[in-house]
Amino acid sequence: MDDAAPDDDAPIDLVVTVGPLDAVVDLPDGPPALVDVGRLTPVEVQIADRKVHLPHAVALDAEALGPHIELRQLPPFEVDATTGKVTGTLGGLDMLADAMREVSALLGGRSVAIAQYQTSTPDVPLTVSARGAEPVVVTLGDEEFELPER
Repeated sequence: MDDAAPDDDAPIDLVVTVGPLDAVVDLPDGPPALVDVGRLTPVEVQIADRKVHLPHAVALDAEALGPHIELRQLPPFEVDATTGKVTGTLGGLDMLADAMREVSALLGGRSVAIAQYQTSTPDVPLTVSARGAEPVVVTLGDEEFELPER
């Protein structure tokens, strides 16, 4: 993507395919793709200046990339963005970190897997990011913390 600000008023196409992303592979020769899967919203895919929406109800002719990834819905975490303290279900943050690392590995290449989770402080979301073998990064609001290796 270029450094230009996205045009929020640009039309968004409703599609049943995202072309080269249907194969869910890294696109080393093209611009990076940003895939955003929000809760109860269409899948949004942006490649360069083009943004499309893919309804969740569309059946895709695609195979699973790998084994089932262990992930369960958790209650909101309690967080302190200044200290990086995260309190919640025992092993919950590790489960989320492992899942994002597995998704990133399945996608391969330059892919980064990022997921955002609710906290008990609505204006401070907890974001977990992973890319390959790099350390998993947890973001609390505007503060970033690397998770220690286990």
